[in-house]
Amino acid sequence: MTDFSKIKGIAFDLDGTLVDSVPDLGAACRATLLEMGLSECSDAQVRNWVGNGTTMLMRRALHNSLGDEPSEIQMQQAMPLFTQHYETCLNQYSQLYPGVADVLPQLHRQGYQLAVVTNKPYKFTKPLLEFFGIAPLFSVVLGGDSLAKMKPDPLPLQHVQQQWQLSSEQLLMVGDSRNDIRAAKAAMLASVGLTYGYNYGEDISLSGPDAVCDHFEQILTLLASK
Repeated sequence: MTDFSKIKGIAFDLDGTLVDSVPDLGAACRATLLEMGLSECSDAQVRNWVGNGTTMLMRRALHNSLGDEPSEIQMQQAMPLFTQHYETCLNQYSQLYPGVADVLPQLHRQGYQLAVVTNKPYKFTKPLLEFFGIAPLFSVVLGGDSLAKMKPDPLPLQHVQQQWQLSSEQLLMVGDSRNDIRAAKAAMLASVGLTYGYNYGEDISLSGPDAVCDHFEQILTLLASK
């Protein structure tokens, strides 16, 4: 059984963990598809496509509209459009999940080192954290393009571990997706899976996290357990 009392640092995923960003991602996807003369997509569909970075998100959106794998030319056309549209609506409809605004400052006051490790491009990540007023709580922020590899590769978590000089028993990964859990396992770290986020329509417990939480506030209880 995982001893959460040894944890000193926590790495959080962003989309589906801290922020419900699908409404804005969906708006950007639809605007891109519309500009390309393609059929649009729903937020429900986008919810199942999030997790592997914006390039894969757009590739899945195009595949859905085209009924086939998009060509590289189509991808090269789509990505600048998506970037432009998402920059415009980055924080129009997105919201922090319940408990996030209260729990993160509590963890910070309790002395935990906090990081964001997301597959979202860094250029979108930092402004979103700043908009919600939680950026100062994180001493490390890694986007999907910050390092050579992204989750589920362990590299981002290993980078955080090295930055903070923590043992594998002292760093915890908290996320909503199998990518988060796989990255934690590959880095030999404990993980918490959240049930309310985006995980391709799959139960997060199937990925085998060390603990499963239905609400963000439950992380406090978990860390307090001895």
